[in-house]
Amino acid sequence: MSESPLILGVSGLRGIVGESLTPEVAVRYAAAFGTWIQEKTGERQPLVLVGRDGRLGGESTYTAAISGLLATGCRVRRLGIAMTPTVGMQCDLAKADAALIVTASHNPQEWNGIKILIRKAGWSVNEESDARGSVEDSVCDACAPDAATAQEIVDRFTCGTIDWWNGKDIRDSSVDDDVEHPHCLKVLNACDHVVGAPSGQYWNHFESLRSMSVVLDSVNCSGSYITQLFFDDTPCKAVNLHGEQSGRFPHTPEPTKENLSGEGGLCDVVPGIKADVGFAQDPDADRLAIVDERGEYIGEEYTLVLCAMALMEARGVQDSKKGKPVFVVNLSTSRMIDDVAAHYGAEVVRSAVGEANVVEQMKVLEAQGRDVVLGGEGNGGVIWAEVTYVRDSLSGMALVLSLMARTGKSVSELVEMVNSFGPTDEVKGNGYTILKAKSDLASKADAVPVVKHLDWIYSGQAGCRVDLQDGIRIDWDERGVWAHVRASNTEPIMRVIVEAPSKAEAERVAAEIDGHILGA
Repeated sequence: MSESPLILGVSGLRGIVGESLTPEVAVRYAAAFGTWIQEKTGERQPLVLVGRDGRLGGESTYTAAISGLLATGCRVRRLGIAMTPTVGMQCDLAKADAALIVTASHNPQEWNGIKILIRKAGWSVNEESDARGSVEDSVCDACAPDAATAQEIVDRFTCGTIDWWNGKDIRDSSVDDDVEHPHCLKVLNACDHVVGAPSGQYWNHFESLRSMSVVLDSVNCSGSYITQLFFDDTPCKAVNLHGEQSGRFPHTPEPTKENLSGEGGLCDVVPGIKADVGFAQDPDADRLAIVDERGEYIGEEYTLVLCAMALMEARGVQDSKKGKPVFVVNLSTSRMIDDVAAHYGAEVVRSAVGEANVVEQMKVLEAQGRDVVLGGEGNGGVIWAEVTYVRDSLSGMALVLSLMARTGKSVSELVEMVNSFGPTDEVKGNGYTILKAKSDLASKADAVPVVKHLDWIYSGQAGCRVDLQDGIRIDWDERGVWAHVRASNTEPIMRVIVEAPSKAEAERVAAEIDGHILGA
C-alpha cells in the first residue's frame, strides 16, 4: 500500500500517479460517482461529459474514469483535452447531468486527479439530455458540488457500494470535438451584453484593442489551443509562449512569480517584445495570473479585482431594486476586493475556501434577488455567471482587456489605481502586502486544535473579528490587517495567510500567529 496521499474532498480526488492514484482507483471513483448520479437522476441513464487537462500520462486516468462511468450505466461524451471552465460551459450547453475533469490543477507533473461538476438544472425535469441548446439560451448551472454533496460522493467511494451493469446494457461513449468555439462565443457574447457597446460588437467598440499585444503562457496544457483560437477572433495580437499542448510542463505549473520569472519566462518575454500584458494559466486553465507591460508579476489577487473593476466601470445606473452590487469571494482573498467594492458602492460577501463554496453563496444570494456581479478567489479564479459557474481564465482575460481599453490605462497604472483605494498614511503604508506560508499535516484533523487555540486567543479581543467558517480568519479592521489559518482542501498542508498595508506589519503579525501555532 502506497504511503503517498490520496486527497478526497470538495475539490474531488487527487493523488500521485502510480502510487496513490492508479487506474484501479480512478475506475472505482468514477464508478462510485456513476452509481451515485444514477440514483440522483432517477430511471434515465445520466449523461456525463469527461475532459482532461492534457498533462503527460493523463490518458490512462482519463480512460479509466470513462470506463468506470460506462460500467455503471452512464452515457459518456468524451471531450478530450479541454479547459475545466470549457467543460463546465459545455455541460450546460449539452444539458448534461454532470462532468468529470481529469486534472490535478496546479499540482506538479507527478500528480493527477478527478474534478466533479454537477448540473442539477435537468434533474427535476424530463429534458432530453442528448439535445444541444444554443450558446445564447443555455442555462448556466453546472458547478463544483457543495460540501455536503461532495461528502456524499466521497462516502460512496469510501464504502465501495457500486452498481455494476451487465454488458448488454452498457452503451459506448461518444465524442464531442468542438467545445472550444462555443466557449469563445459565450465569452464574446457576455462581453457584448455586459461590458461592450449597447449595439454589441465588443471588440470593435474599443479601438485601442487593435493595437494591443498579449503574451500567453498555457504551460503546454488545456489552455493552449482555445486561447489562441479566442485571440484569432479579436483585433489583439497574441503570442503563445508555451502553447504546444504537449502536456510537458516548461516550468512548475502553478502560475506564481517564481515560476514565471527567469530568462525566457513570461516576465522576461512581455517587456522583451513590448507587449501590453502577459497572461498565465495553470494546466486546467481555471486560474489566471497577470504580468504587466514592464514584466512585473502583479500577483493573482489582482486578477479578481481588475475583473470586478471592469464590470463596475461598464455599468451605468445601478438597479436599486436589487440593492448594492455584490462580489462573493472566499475568506483567503485579499481585502483589496473590499476596498474596490467600497469605491464602486458595492459590498463583499465571504464564503469558505473552495470554488464550490463561493458558487453556493452566489446562487443563494441570486435566489434572494441580490445583484451578484462576480465571484471568485484570490488565486486568480474568476467566476462570471454570464459564462459559467466555474473559475474561467478566458473570461478573466476578456474582462481585463476591456478594463484596459475602457480606461486607457496600462496594467501597472490599474494596479496603482487599486492600491490607491487602500490605506495611504506613512505608518500603514500604501497598497497591500500578503504573506503566504504552509506547513505539513499528517491529516486535515490535525489543524483542528490549532484553530481552537487561535480562537481562544483572539475571540472577544478588542478591535478583532473572528470568522470560523473555514479554519479561522482574524480581522483587525482599523489596522487594515487580517490573517487566515486553515487546512488545505487539495494538499496535506496547513495554510497561513497574512495581509497588511506594509511588509513590516505583515511580518510582525505572521510571527505572532506562528508563535501561537507553535504553542497550540
